[in-house]
Amino acid sequence: MSTSISADFFIGNRQRLRELFTGTAPIVISSNGLLQRNSDVTFPFRQDSTFWYLTGINEPDVLLVIDKGKQYLIVPERDESRQAFDGSIDTGYLTEISGIDTILPESQGWRQLSARLKKAKHVATVAPAADYIPQHGIYTNPSRARLLSQIKEQNSDIELLDLRPHISRMRMIKQPIELERMQTAIDLTADTLKSLQKRGFEKFAYEYELESAITHKFRKKQAVHAYGAIVASGANACTLHYVQNDSRIMPNEFVLLDVGAEIDNYAADITRTYAVGEVSKRHRTVHETVQVVQEYAMSLLKPGITMRAFEDSVQQFMGEKLRELGLLKKIEAEDVRKYYPHATSHFLGLDVHDVGDYERPLEPGVVLTVEPGIYIPEEGIGVRIEDNILITEDGITNLSAKLPRGY
Repeated sequence: MSTSISADFFIGNRQRLRELFTGTAPIVISSNGLLQRNSDVTFPFRQDSTFWYLTGINEPDVLLVIDKGKQYLIVPERDESRQAFDGSIDTGYLTEISGIDTILPESQGWRQLSARLKKAKHVATVAPAADYIPQHGIYTNPSRARLLSQIKEQNSDIELLDLRPHISRMRMIKQPIELERMQTAIDLTADTLKSLQKRGFEKFAYEYELESAITHKFRKKQAVHAYGAIVASGANACTLHYVQNDSRIMPNEFVLLDVGAEIDNYAADITRTYAVGEVSKRHRTVHETVQVVQEYAMSLLKPGITMRAFEDSVQQFMGEKLRELGLLKKIEAEDVRKYYPHATSHFLGLDVHDVGDYERPLEPGVVLTVEPGIYIPEEGIGVRIEDNILITEDGITNLSAKLPRGY
């Protein structure tokens, strides 16, 4: 996937990284690699967000090196068979996108990098995550770990300097071109959900039909899903990351849609919960309660507040509302989490759960979600409402405000 973002953006990001990282160690950062789906078939490629942020390149197995005022890319060498199937790498295009003039084939590039690493005490890179993250049940892309192993082969004593704190700080504050791309993705997502609501959810028999309609709208605008679409009818909405999307859409129930378009690698993340036909008074009351909690949460956001203080306040307010619904007798964190088991907000950007410092007070330029929800498995009711919020100098702007929150 190409990008229409100017090379100046990526050049500026590399310069800012150099300014934040004041050491003299070489900086080496890896792109993602292709991942096996089955046999010799891969999953669709998605670039490592940090590598893209610094280069704009959407090719696998490329290395970025920044060292003593010099910058170069190391690109893999493909044999004739690989080129026939996957095409050749257009180095001229890589220069045009990234603003990096020096592009070296893998063998030559590693000779140059190896000579530098053998003399260095430190190397700055993005530390790899664990091979497996039990909390999410996912295996991680091995490209960063592979790079670290290759570096250690050149110099077993070299010490790693982790760039993640610098990268998180940079990516947390969105630049105008980033906000423009995010707004485009958010608008497309909002327009898509509006069109489906206008069409009427009673016209869809299965969840996958709704998912297909959303995908069609996204692809017509050359966008993809930023994450697996959640189309959850009835009690399915009580599973927070429900992605099977294969159940029948039942009348007189809610259907929860948690979707986001991705444009130029920038994500939207919007949730609405809609009625299929007429729903009960209880359904309506729960939906209206979630709206009230979301409005309260938004009223707290401003520069200077910490995410911890924000989440604590929302949790207390949610507890009061859950008690009003007859779900709680006392407001204890454990009891609140039974019906509201996730955080209210997360950062949004190149990743749908974007990097950022959750201990740092919010600043203008931060974009985050506000997504309270109430989930009552014993009643088969799940409601979540999610908007995308920009922190401004004097408060917030709701970037997804064009999409009504009603059911």
